[in-house]
Amino acid sequence: MAASLSRVVGFHALHRLYRSDWSEAENRIAFGPLADPPGHPHDYQCVVTVTGPLAPLRGMIMDLSVLDRLLHDEIVIPFEGQVLNQVVPEIAQGATLATCEAMAAHIFGRLTSRLPAGVVLERVRVQEDPTLYADYTGP
Repeated sequence: MAASLSRVVGFHALHRLYRSDWSEAENRIAFGPLADPPGHPHDYQCVVTVTGPLAPLRGMIMDLSVLDRLLHDEIVIPFEGQVLNQVVPEIAQGATLATCEAMAAHIFGRLTSRLPAGVVLERVRVQEDPTLYADYTGP
């Protein structure tokens, strides 16, 4: 029997919406004050959902302490207190904007290969505030 398990972690970080190939004026017109350096802060929430069979006798998909350690190492440590435009390669190189969609995709890529055998990463949700979030379910 397959089941899913979701865990929420949080981190405080800044991001700035701007395109590196545009002038400051073009960015200001497109994104308003969200384009202002160094960026604006959020208390991000990240929900990670994994699926897999329930282990006999234990009744769990995976050891929760293993999942917690993975989320701490791959989400909290690299992003806490950071400017996401500087620490996320795709964003820093100007390939994409520093959106919650881009962050969800980036985090998905960080996690997917680190899960135990038989456990599948179903979804990563990145929430900037109570009214805005994005889900990424893989390529």
